[in-house]
Amino acid sequence: MNKVIDTILNRHSYRGTYRPDPVPEEDLKILLEAGLAAPSGCNKQTVSLIAVNDPELLKRIHEVITPDVAETAPAAIIILSQKIIAYRDRCFAVQDYSAAIENILLAAVSLGYESCWYEGHITDTDRINDKMSEILHVPSEYEIVCFLPIGIAESTPVPPKKKAFEERAWFNRFGNR
Repeated sequence: MNKVIDTILNRHSYRGTYRPDPVPEEDLKILLEAGLAAPSGCNKQTVSLIAVNDPELLKRIHEVITPDVAETAPAAIIILSQKIIAYRDRCFAVQDYSAAIENILLAAVSLGYESCWYEGHITDTDRINDKMSEILHVPSEYEIVCFLPIGIAESTPVPPKKKAFEERAWFNRFGNR
């Protein structure tokens, strides 16, 4: 099978423990580039990214994430979004950052790392993302929308149970087998 397709079909969210091996900056740069290469509605480029690999800074970030997640990951990528009107008073920021996140997740697996998309956990009513913004000196016109831990998995990711292909995909019309 094609390597890209194989990566897509075999990527799973990883919520386990990470090995302490540092993630080289060259690999983090590749992940950042992959995220920024994602499509953007009307090319408004609403996504910005911060790679965090400083252990003390990661510790400070984890102190505000309650309950903590991925505290053993040796690096993280923080996804920032700006609400910029693109077309007919529409903003495509959610689509933009979703595409960027998926690119990063796929690139991470292709480099031998694992991750998990943490969005609601940090953007809920307790506004953990605001506390993270303060730590990372993020200007007010940006919003942190996602936290992606990056590292080598201590154990094999467990694939979730998926519905059968035939229950969710058809040809030519809904429900057509």
